[in-house]
Amino acid sequence: MPRYEFRCRECAAGGAPGTFEVDRSMTAAAEPAACPHGHMDTVKLLSTVSLGGRSSGDRAPQPAGAPAGGGGCCGGGCCGG
Repeated sequence: MPRYEFRCRECAAGGAPGTFEVDRSMTAAAEPAACPHGHMDTVKLLSTVSLGGRSSGDRAPQPAGAPAGGGGCCGGGCCGG
């Protein structure tokens, strides 16, 4: 089940961190959430998640004659860049 992070404006205004997490289904993702202290003035935060893959330091070796860059627009020669 996905976990969503919220921020309580009332708790944050009082000097507390004000963030809390809620586990709920994706169909309920847009529903409001009360903070653990019962305040309803909350906003859902945009969270970023990294799921595996390679870091920039772990790139595979490029074949001889391959253009420099990471590919994509203007990095792999697709638009002449």
